[in-house]
Amino acid sequence: MAIEIERKFLVLNDDWRAAADAGTQYRQGYLSRVTGPEAVRSSVRVRTDGERAFLNIKSATLGIRRQEYEYAIPLADAEAMLAELCVGARVEKTRYHVRVGAHVWEIDVFGGANTGLIVAEIELGHEDEVFERPDWLGAEVSDDPRYYNVCLADRPYGSW
Repeated sequence: MAIEIERKFLVLNDDWRAAADAGTQYRQGYLSRVTGPEAVRSSVRVRTDGERAFLNIKSATLGIRRQEYEYAIPLADAEAMLAELCVGARVEKTRYHVRVGAHVWEIDVFGGANTGLIVAEIELGHEDEVFERPDWLGAEVSDDPRYYNVCLADRPYGSW
């Protein structure tokens, strides 16, 4: 079983940009509605990452530890799914990578309906792993479902 252990934080300022890579454009959408009154166990997402594309299945649990499976798919298939099969808004963002100590942070600068939102994520080997907290790191939002990409597709940041 594939397990993702990820923590999410808001970003206080642009100081991270000095150490960031050039960034990669991401577009993603969800192939089924996963929020609302019905109980769901997973989200199914299609994502383009520059010239690559993936199908991703992630458990719909709250917290920093979740099951995640990801499979490469043809870019043309992903583009068709994004255009024709997804529900909710498409999530658009530029992802930057910033090394801080022993870890690489992923900084997501959202566009489209989520413009104005910037989230820093770090993947860990275990839940209580120690990591360096850069000065630009703000409040942790790992347990706030509003910041999950699947929720941003249904209720974009611009509507809060």
